[in-house]
Amino acid sequence: MTERTAAVSRETAETEIQVTLDLDGDGESTVETGVGFFDHMLDAFAKHGLFDLTVRCDGDLDIDDHHTVEDVGICVGEAFAEALGDKRGIVRFADRRVPLDEAVASVVLDVSGRPLYEFSGDFSQETVGGLTSVMAAHFFRSFAHAADVTLHCEIDGQNAHHEIEALFKGVARTLDDATRIDDRRSDTPSTKGEL
Repeated sequence: MTERTAAVSRETAETEIQVTLDLDGDGESTVETGVGFFDHMLDAFAKHGLFDLTVRCDGDLDIDDHHTVEDVGICVGEAFAEALGDKRGIVRFADRRVPLDEAVASVVLDVSGRPLYEFSGDFSQETVGGLTSVMAAHFFRSFAHAADVTLHCEIDGQNAHHEIEALFKGVARTLDDATRIDDRRSDTPSTKGEL
């Protein structure tokens, strides 16, 4: 199997970001965004998806966390798209329900080549550890559009820390399932012949 890796950089007036990704890693991560809880979520994302991930972001946190979270989502999505290449042999579809105590995240994914994101649910607290809760959902919107995937997410719970963490773990597990190589398939999983 060829290596499924990527390196992505982005520099704007708002953020400077470097991301590396190995889809077939061991779940190792090095994350530095300046937003502690967001770093923790990206570490969990790598660990539960078995992706090797590095993220370094210098963002305009003196304003708020929006640009940092959004632009990291774009870069991580671009890295997934690059690492997947022509998507030959992947499973393509996956879904997972992941609990964390009282919270549950439901995730449905199609590595479709068609960007779409749907989110349902409300976060129980406005912020968690420097992360504005709604930015967790926005991260995955940015990710889905940059990665060219169809992603449906839903959360339910009573504690925003649990809701957000279940969401990140759920998307990670679903991405791992959908991007695995199916030994029975040698082509791209589409009647069109490409995704």
